[in-house]
Amino acid sequence: MGSDKEQGVLVTGGAGFIGSHTVVELLERNVPVIVIDNMTNATASKDEEELPPVLQRIKKIVNPQQGEKLHFIKGSFGDVELLEKIFTKYAISAVIHFGGFKAVGESKELPMMYYSNNVGGTLKLIQSMQKHNVTNMIFSSSATVYSAPGPDDLPLSEKSLTGSCTCPYASTKFFIENILRDLCYADKNWTVISLRYFNPVGAHASGEIGEDPKGIPNNLMPFIAQVAVKRREHLNIYGNDYQTKDGTGVRDYVHVVDLAKGHTAALDVLPKKNGFHTYNLGTGIGTSVLEMLKYFGEVVGRELPYKICDRRPGDLAVMYCDASLAEKELGWTATKSVKEMCEDLWKFQSKNPNGYLP
Repeated sequence: MGSDKEQGVLVTGGAGFIGSHTVVELLERNVPVIVIDNMTNATASKDEEELPPVLQRIKKIVNPQQGEKLHFIKGSFGDVELLEKIFTKYAISAVIHFGGFKAVGESKELPMMYYSNNVGGTLKLIQSMQKHNVTNMIFSSSATVYSAPGPDDLPLSEKSLTGSCTCPYASTKFFIENILRDLCYADKNWTVISLRYFNPVGAHASGEIGEDPKGIPNNLMPFIAQVAVKRREHLNIYGNDYQTKDGTGVRDYVHVVDLAKGHTAALDVLPKKNGFHTYNLGTGIGTSVLEMLKYFGEVVGRELPYKICDRRPGDLAVMYCDASLAEKELGWTATKSVKEMCEDLWKFQSKNPNGYLP
């Protein structure tokens, strides 16, 4: 009976920023995709019967035959009854787990909501996978699992110290990694690849899909883009007295399409691996806030307004990675430049000044 099921990869949070770009990469490789998303971090359709706008646009990017391999279920990755229906209906070969709340500031105000959803929901997802003998997962982790690095600790490698997280959001990623590591140790049938992203930016080159945060953006680049389309008056730069080249914070920005390709690379090696593995996904190059603002202004064709504000508690001066392990073991390396990140983001934002809303 199982042979009659449609095979595919389950993508939790597949309507989100990184999830949606990964769905494109999977479909373009003719991999059937089952997306589950409750749309708390994404724009939903007014008509419940319709696909969310981002998934409609994905169908425009890929060819019609590939688009037919996209399935959407609205709901939470921690909904056991819904997961039972999905695992019963489809032959799931692997789960790519993007789902979860992700706002750093909100996590400090509502920590229990973050632990309940991100950690509690992931436990339910794992238990549903165990019940249906699905033992392959790619986990969407974060560079925030690393302890605050000193100048001699950079670049950050997978062996760098983790823990002592600066917010509950980061702690949920750290705890989930530990849970998955313990699971793989206890049950040798499991293979989990945890991808630690640095700073995802950019958009699909088509301009059809990109980052569309609800409310005030938490991250630098979508905020700059909204300043550029005059949805925001100016960019707030939190601190210009760090020990960096221009006093502003330095981060490792990576193009979202490069990140998406990191997931397909991980999916390719899953059958050849066993146990728990972590990989950094970044460029290994640090770019300051003022540099990013300058690059984006050059793409837009004008200087963008900003104000210097006080530092935020917990912000680090510099953070960038060593991504050589991903190159060695996954065959993955970031290929897109900061200029391309800005160009692609501007293409999406200028075509969609209000995001996915009309």
